[in-house]
Amino acid sequence: MKPGRHAGFFARFLHTRAIHRLFRRMALLESIQDAPISREVPSTLAQTLSEAARNDPAALLQSLGSHADGLTETEARTARTRAGPNEVEHEKPLPWWLHLWHCYRNPFNLLLTVLAVISWATHDTKAATVIGAMVVLSTVMRFWQENRSHEAADKLKAMVSSTATVLRRDRPNPAPAATPGAIPNGAVSRQIELPIRQLVPGDVLVLSAGDMIPADLRLLSAKDLFVGQSAMTGESLPVEKFPVQRDLKATNPLELDNILFMGTNVVSGSAMAVVLATGNHTYFGALAQRVSATDRAPTSFQTGVNRVSWLLIRFMAVMVPLVLLLNGFTKGDWLQALLFALSIAVGLTPEMLPMIVTSTLARGAVFLSRKKVIVKRLDAIQNFGAMDVLCTDKTGTLTQDRIVLAQHTDAWGQESSQVLEMAYLNSYHQTGLKNLLDVAVLEHAEVHRDLEVATAFQKVDEMPFDFSRRRMSVVVAEHDRRHLLICKGAVEEILSVCTQVRHGDVGEPLTPALLARQQALTGSLNAQGLRVVAVAVKDMPPAKTDYGIADEAALTLVGYVAFLDPPKETTAPALAALASHGVTVKILTGDNEAVTAKVCHDVGLAPGTILLGSDIERLDDAQLAAAAEKTTVFAKLTPAHKERIVRLLKGNGHVVGYMGDGINDAAALRVADIGISVDTAVDIAKEAADIILLEKNLLVLDQGVLEGRRTFVNMLKYIKMTVSSNFGNVLSVLVASAFIPFLPMLPMHLLVQNLLYDVSQAAVPFDNVDSELLTRPLHWQPTEIGRFMLYFGPVSSVFDLATYGLMWFVFGANTVGQQTLFQSGWFVVGVLTQTLIVHLIRTPRIPFIQSRAAAPLLVMTGLIMAVAVFLPMGPLAPYFKLQALPPLYFVFVVAILAGYVMLTQAMKAFYIRRFGWQ
Repeated sequence: MKPGRHAGFFARFLHTRAIHRLFRRMALLESIQDAPISREVPSTLAQTLSEAARNDPAALLQSLGSHADGLTETEARTARTRAGPNEVEHEKPLPWWLHLWHCYRNPFNLLLTVLAVISWATHDTKAATVIGAMVVLSTVMRFWQENRSHEAADKLKAMVSSTATVLRRDRPNPAPAATPGAIPNGAVSRQIELPIRQLVPGDVLVLSAGDMIPADLRLLSAKDLFVGQSAMTGESLPVEKFPVQRDLKATNPLELDNILFMGTNVVSGSAMAVVLATGNHTYFGALAQRVSATDRAPTSFQTGVNRVSWLLIRFMAVMVPLVLLLNGFTKGDWLQALLFALSIAVGLTPEMLPMIVTSTLARGAVFLSRKKVIVKRLDAIQNFGAMDVLCTDKTGTLTQDRIVLAQHTDAWGQESSQVLEMAYLNSYHQTGLKNLLDVAVLEHAEVHRDLEVATAFQKVDEMPFDFSRRRMSVVVAEHDRRHLLICKGAVEEILSVCTQVRHGDVGEPLTPALLARQQALTGSLNAQGLRVVAVAVKDMPPAKTDYGIADEAALTLVGYVAFLDPPKETTAPALAALASHGVTVKILTGDNEAVTAKVCHDVGLAPGTILLGSDIERLDDAQLAAAAEKTTVFAKLTPAHKERIVRLLKGNGHVVGYMGDGINDAAALRVADIGISVDTAVDIAKEAADIILLEKNLLVLDQGVLEGRRTFVNMLKYIKMTVSSNFGNVLSVLVASAFIPFLPMLPMHLLVQNLLYDVSQAAVPFDNVDSELLTRPLHWQPTEIGRFMLYFGPVSSVFDLATYGLMWFVFGANTVGQQTLFQSGWFVVGVLTQTLIVHLIRTPRIPFIQSRAAAPLLVMTGLIMAVAVFLPMGPLAPYFKLQALPPLYFVFVVAILAGYVMLTQAMKAFYIRRFGWQ
């Protein structure tokens, strides 16, 4: 049984099934990876995949009604009508009536319903009516807020979309292809970007590094294709895929060489593949349907709320029996004592907490959407506020993400047009993931003016980029003459496969002295804040047609292209803002240390001692965990390094956020407490993230942190107000029950009082938050809440006892015949003090003077205070078993409230000096 099962009962009523549904809907990929479910799929699906793997490509395409160059738009529409959208139906929205039932069905409402039934059975229809009103209010408000949350979430999710590159055929009957998987001669085919929801069986897809696999696919052609299948198999290493199934006896779908599964991702290489199955008919869909029946492990947010709820439940379990026994023995009416004890139980239960949590999180999500921050998981908002370490890549976050080609030099530091030409040919002809450096080369004006690449050179082959080699190569032929291999990549990696350096028109051996000169040259470029990429070439025989990574050897270095990515103007103030709010920023980059250090200095971030990927390899987990605390900049990292650093920082007790947009960030995004990506990120990064930024801007990120803390503070306000007020009321009831010959308040009075208090709390999610409460990360601390209750609860009891004395001695309400006057007096003071505490506890400052509540909260609390006075003084008093109070009473009430404010402020000052204020 998963950990979440034991606490799930309380989780369901404390932060709503709607939130659980959103968690599962937005994170099925993570669920499949984490859940201990069977890897078995229906035998028919396994058989279908095995047959597709063994089939001849032409026969398979024919069986799917497709062609090697894709479907026409008409064919795709027909197939979409038949197959439906490419979606996994993991959990359908509930019908409104079932949703309403779930909003009602929580222990608090069930308790109120039992109390209403007992009241009705004892002919106390007034109490039954009031209790029923409480149930309706709680249920309807929760239903309304959850509907708003769903609508807001759906709108936000619609803003973040993933697409696939699809071949769309414009001619219905193309000539047959010469080889399976190739585009037929004379066919008119174009590549389009299509939302993955619109894919259908028979669609032909073009895949490159960074792509998510959007459906179950059969490879038609592939070049050095490596796929990450960890979501399916748990294997950390990528698996190489081939167009042809090598083991014809393989029966396990995951062992098929030419089948790609929905939910996996392309790590490196390129391919063309045809869609076999979509949506629920995929291998992923079969697993997802099993996952939808299981609960995920509780998040830190859920765990925190559950711990607080257990605190309240333990307190209730102790206090309610005491009230029952004390009133039963002293008054002798056990039925009335039971009703009174149940009313106390209702007063102690935070029945509005589900609505408060839903409203607060939904409000935070909508607010962040206006700041161009998309929340995929609602509880990520609270994690945003709790985050104390933000790990981020350098490119595009600290810098403008606008790479420009600044220099193109030969190996001797002189400007060289030949180097530029070679770099352009490499970037132009590669079919893999074109990064910003490639884009900068392709957009260079001199190249576009002087080269006619499409007619002068023909592509022969390529070796796509991967993060192990850190380079990529293309092979081109000029007018069907010699083949030229052009390799471009990281300086160290290119130099490691070079044996010569071009000097003019001749090649010189790469001696140790010349190697040192190259390192000095590239080091000087790095020190200027330039990112340097080396370019090397190799002549190949024209008869050779098939190339591989092994051909990247004995190359000749021709020179370097250097790029500039200037820091953003907003980076320095954003880093200062994050630091002032208690968030430590750490840079995790694959770039070299010199460029990274220069950028850090430019934006005011002291890099300190930089830890390199090669250093990390030599450290065990304990050593790296200690080093990660002291290190600000990590350079030349692999994806595994990034993931390891984030995991160890979490192990050190930090709430860690990770921001990235590349393939190499996906592992770190998954392991972080809160993964942050951007809408322009590769698919795998967006899928792994909890938060999507529509602008890759650290200032926006800081606003998200503040909103997360604002959301948490408002939730905490409600809990603190409720527990302290209710604890004080119970203490007062215990004292009154021991010495007064009648009930200090009737059960109906307690219920009406609680109902009014709940209504006043409905505006808490929209309250203002003092700036000093946002300066540091916030976490759930049940022990602090318990301590707060013990300190502030008795303060209200002091003035409850003063009201007892006022009614008993001044107004003579000291007999059973005068109990209605006594109860009316305490009813009014109780509502006024409970409502006033909203303003006193919502801020550590002086309320109304130094800190003012938001207008909705001011209006709501003022209205409730007016209703509290009107009920005993107006025509409804007999209905509620209340009576009018003498004018002198209200003079004393003003004094009691003034004393209450002063004593609470004094307690706040003492409490803040001793414990601080969260």
